[in-house]
Amino acid sequence: MLDRAVETRPWDEQLRLDDAAYRTQLTYLLTRSAFYRERLAAIGIVEPAAAGGIGGIGALPLTEKAELTATATEENPVGTHLCVDRSAIVRFYSTSGTTGTPAFIPLTASDLDGWLTTSARSYAASGIRAGERIVSTYNAGPFAAGAALAAFDRIGMCHVPFGTGNTERLVQAIRLLRPEAAVLTPSYAAHLIEWTAARGIDLHASSIRRVLVAGEPGGGEPGFRARLEDGWGAKVTEAMGIGDVGVSLWGECEHQDGMHLGGRGIVHPELIDPATGATVEMADGATGELVLTHLRHQAAPLLRFRTRDHVLVRTSPCPCGRTGPRVRCIGRTDDMLIVRGVNVFPSAIREVVGQFLPRVSGHVIVRPTAPGVKQEPPLPVQVELASEEAGDPLLADAIRERLRSVLVVQTTIDLVPFGSLARSEYKSKLVER
Repeated sequence: MLDRAVETRPWDEQLRLDDAAYRTQLTYLLTRSAFYRERLAAIGIVEPAAAGGIGGIGALPLTEKAELTATATEENPVGTHLCVDRSAIVRFYSTSGTTGTPAFIPLTASDLDGWLTTSARSYAASGIRAGERIVSTYNAGPFAAGAALAAFDRIGMCHVPFGTGNTERLVQAIRLLRPEAAVLTPSYAAHLIEWTAARGIDLHASSIRRVLVAGEPGGGEPGFRARLEDGWGAKVTEAMGIGDVGVSLWGECEHQDGMHLGGRGIVHPELIDPATGATVEMADGATGELVLTHLRHQAAPLLRFRTRDHVLVRTSPCPCGRTGPRVRCIGRTDDMLIVRGVNVFPSAIREVVGQFLPRVSGHVIVRPTAPGVKQEPPLPVQVELASEEAGDPLLADAIRERLRSVLVVQTTIDLVPFGSLARSEYKSKLVER
């Protein structure tokens, strides 16, 4: 552990400390954030004391990303939640801008230090340590994931940075420099297994003993994880964050039973029902959408920010000694489809299909037939076959029945030849309309 006193602190004690930080952050928001001043005034809160402590946070309004970006202008491209002068900002990151306009994320020196602290704790949980070599495949900019790269310096590792689009050089570096760890998206980790196998390279025999995956759901799916561990000959752990709040806020330890909160003391997690917004207790086995609140942020702090990550909570003691709730990401609530009243996550479909390895490659695409979230059954799913497998109607029937049994969803299964579905050096697309 990088900070044993913090990471093993009893959770009740952590919440008491967080309550004090939360009250201070609320005062800061009401003083400096036009966005939150207006939102809180709308429910009658104009003084920090009126909001109460962290135990009453569920009564405050949730923050949607679209609400923030709607306040951005040419003069203020961040939005009205910006709380500092231009001179205080030391770093800008941006989102990918799927609507055509990127959202900018400003950081002060203190904010950047907080990001690095949470990232270092989260990645160190995997078992990597000072003196080891790690190869990374995240681009350093402009996207927020690049901020996590300096965490490896903080841990004390020898960092070998690569970006995307350098697969051949990456594999050569692994062979020549013999790093003990690699950090990449689950999709790229899977792609490298196929890429090396096609060229007669034994990735399983490489020096890599730890594979750290982040950036998308998948690393915690038992079947998908087993596939990665078999292909790499390494232990796979996952990390998770969200650029608007902090990269790599959560990290999984070697016991692989959910991600620990590396951002404790810096962010406060909640769980809500994604349909109603109602608070859900973070009890063992609970599921819901993850909501995050900054506790000591300066540039553009967020209050009850909806991450759209649908998670499963673990609160049972972890043998590693870290305390507090752990989470495993089930999927993105904004990717979720509703088929005759049943919530279906594309990542869950991939996990069930993965049970049919080695007859399938593990790649799937869900192809909804109607716009929007609600779909009529059967839901079309393309499943890619393994390289030596021919299309077999009995296999398609078996996959369809397993999906019906596990996810309670009717599907049509289209088996497609190996190599038909796109691979990615970053994040995979599981839904195509």
